[in-house]
Amino acid sequence: MTTVDPAALPGLLAVAGEILDEASADFLAGMGAPSAVAKGGTDFATEIDLALERRIGAELARRTGIAVHGEEFGGPDPGRGAVWLLDPIDGTFNYSIGLPMTAMLAALVVDGEPVIGLTWIPGRGQRFAAHRGGPLLVDGEPVPPLAARTLHGSAIGYVSYYVDERGMFPGAERLRVQGEITRRHARIRMHGSTGSDMAYVAAGILAGAISYGRHPWDHAAGVALVRAAGGVATDVYGRPWTVTTPSLVTGAPGVHDELLEILAAGDWPAPTTLSFPGA
Repeated sequence: MTTVDPAALPGLLAVAGEILDEASADFLAGMGAPSAVAKGGTDFATEIDLALERRIGAELARRTGIAVHGEEFGGPDPGRGAVWLLDPIDGTFNYSIGLPMTAMLAALVVDGEPVIGLTWIPGRGQRFAAHRGGPLLVDGEPVPPLAARTLHGSAIGYVSYYVDERGMFPGAERLRVQGEITRRHARIRMHGSTGSDMAYVAAGILAGAISYGRHPWDHAAGVALVRAAGGVATDVYGRPWTVTTPSLVTGAPGVHDELLEILAAGDWPAPTTLSFPGA
């Protein structure tokens, strides 16, 4: 089981950033690619997804000596030891129709806790990066930590959903949460890319964001970014986020508390944790 010396984190972040920089041209060249692999429901992957995951994953493993768990091809259990989590195209539907709000996400997790996060949004020329103990870097430059805010007058990132959806986080409850956020005079923004939303929370563009997703590769990079910026990252129940935690709620100080207050009034099932039987 691989471990990581905290002193190595800045160097690992730099290497991962170089790898994403090198892949950005191919990412941009493939925008507008059609669906290639159906994944159930309305989810799918493009051929560029597959090619980028192979390329980026191979380079991360070769240049850092740390194994990779990717969205498309899986990998070792990200809850044990050091593992890179990789989502080569976050916001695949946006990507397939040519919308630039789509990202490359990479995160280093150690025993399920994010210690490095990178979110590259090539269509907008934006790069967000951080390691534990360091500042948030936006396009390579450190930025000040987040100030306390309130929902009133703020923008909140929210995921699209089907109102009749059932399961762990029913659509009717998601609709209720959306309504309560707007009643506090906040503006909902649905960008279709969870990773982009979380990066924008870290940068102070959005005051907070909610994702009901279960996939740690969608969330881990954003958690690292938000925490480095002085924000808060939990699940909808208020538990600190790890790779076994379904859902993600992030926010600036103050805003995160308000979001949890709204969520706590909902009719959610009992908290659960995720496992990775195929890892």
